[in-house]
Amino acid sequence: MKHRYLPITEQDQKEMLDTIGISSMEEMFQDIPQKVRFQGELQVSQALDEQGLLRYMRGLAGRNADFDRYASFLGAGIYDHHLPVVINHVISRSEFYTAYTPYQPEISQGELQAIFEFQSYICELTGMAVANASMYDGATALAEAGALASGATKRSRLLVSRAVHPEARAILSTTARGLNLEVVEIGLTPAGVTDFEDLASKLEGDTAAAVILQSPNFFGCLEDIAAVEPLAHGAGALLVVSANPLTLGLLEAPGKLGADIVVGDCQPLGIPASLGGPTCGYFAVAESWMRRMPGRIVGQTVDRAGKRGFVLTLQAREQHIRREKATSNICSNQALLALCASVYLSTMGKQGIQDVGKLNVHKAHYAAKRLTASQKLSLPFTGSYFNEFAVKLPDGTNVQELSSKLLQHNIIGGYDLGRDYPELAGHMLIAVTEQRTREEIDAFAAVLEELV
Repeated sequence: MKHRYLPITEQDQKEMLDTIGISSMEEMFQDIPQKVRFQGELQVSQALDEQGLLRYMRGLAGRNADFDRYASFLGAGIYDHHLPVVINHVISRSEFYTAYTPYQPEISQGELQAIFEFQSYICELTGMAVANASMYDGATALAEAGALASGATKRSRLLVSRAVHPEARAILSTTARGLNLEVVEIGLTPAGVTDFEDLASKLEGDTAAAVILQSPNFFGCLEDIAAVEPLAHGAGALLVVSANPLTLGLLEAPGKLGADIVVGDCQPLGIPASLGGPTCGYFAVAESWMRRMPGRIVGQTVDRAGKRGFVLTLQAREQHIRREKATSNICSNQALLALCASVYLSTMGKQGIQDVGKLNVHKAHYAAKRLTASQKLSLPFTGSYFNEFAVKLPDGTNVQELSSKLLQHNIIGGYDLGRDYPELAGHMLIAVTEQRTREEIDAFAAVLEELV
């Protein structure tokens, strides 16, 4: 059997050519000189029939080290968490996965309500007054937080901890370059957390727009947000905190600790890892910064009959307001993935989020104890951590080669910290979620001991 992948027949093609007044495909490209056209055939495989294509694609997919066949200890921003089956059931409804921007509230009530519920959940988790309809991802949210802080304070220096995710710092720098902002990195202590003395010295002169922290930070260590708050606000800067939302079932909300802006990635809240994305960012602020938020905010109202309804309340992009008043060029939100997070949070509930958080903490600490029992591996940082921690491998260990050997044992190893921090060459960042069993942790420890 031979099936065409695109639903177009020769008759369809003829009718389209007739409509635009030409007789052939060659005539369509006649304005392009022959000398710049590609001559010959592209070096690609021959067309496959439907069954052959499916067989080929299944073979390619089978080469992936997925979470179904491998025990994953890789985190660094994307984690293997439990995904309640109800999530896929809800987001597979065509009303949600085909929904576009809800410009017409009268026909978009379901989508608007879903976004409103997401905003409400984020406010409750973060302790902030207002949250938007979501961002593209956590890194984008962090960069937009820097832009907001600069616009609000009329300052152009952003102080960001070196313990913030390297990719998020890269996005922040790219955004800052377009806005003529200066990004200054804050050093780290030997404990793997932000150096407060370095921060205080760089806050002198009252020129900083924001102090940007991540907690737990990229190394998994918890930052002392409460101690940073007076330093930042004392210098007139806004305090921006990037937080893993799953930790907020156990830890004090950043909003309660004085944060002005709280951002992060919702991937731990029911969003599949999907080989690295897409994910969904969240963005929450104190009420005073509500009108400077990027993206959009869905609000709750009532109609003339007193019936509950939802509308797009605030939109800060240039499409909707005068260009010079726009605070961002973010023009959409991750509605379907925000729905994943909302379904996850509603399914788990307050107690469930706390229980999952405790499982992550207990299993990670068990793994750290098990990995260091032989004394071949050690923990370079002594601070508190949630479900991610760094380990120092024996001198001379090549982390990439070690990870390749772990794959042969159906184990996805941790992240090579030397890729982003040269001083941490030979260190591996290990994530242990509620998905990992005692048997998997013990096997991981045993294989590591053998390989190093």
